[in-house]
Amino acid sequence: MAKPNAKGPVRTVQIVCAKCKSLLLKYRKGGKGALVKCFKERIVENYTEDEGICPSCDSQFARSTLIRGTPALKMVGGKVNMK
Repeated sequence: MAKPNAKGPVRTVQIVCAKCKSLLLKYRKGGKGALVKCFKERIVENYTEDEGICPSCDSQFARSTLIRGTPALKMVGGKVNMK
């Protein structure tokens, strides 16, 4: 399988918690589809202390996994929104 593009896309999105609206990540997203996964190498800024857990409401929004051999966060459906 092909690895994700190392340079990555230019468009940056803000990922917020759907429950409490606190800022979780800034991420370089490619394409215009839904946010299903975040490759860790494309995360610009991380506002969480624990990986995949919202700092203000302590709900789990993602799981750490390997996708195509690259470390990534797999998003739990309905737990995050993009701006």
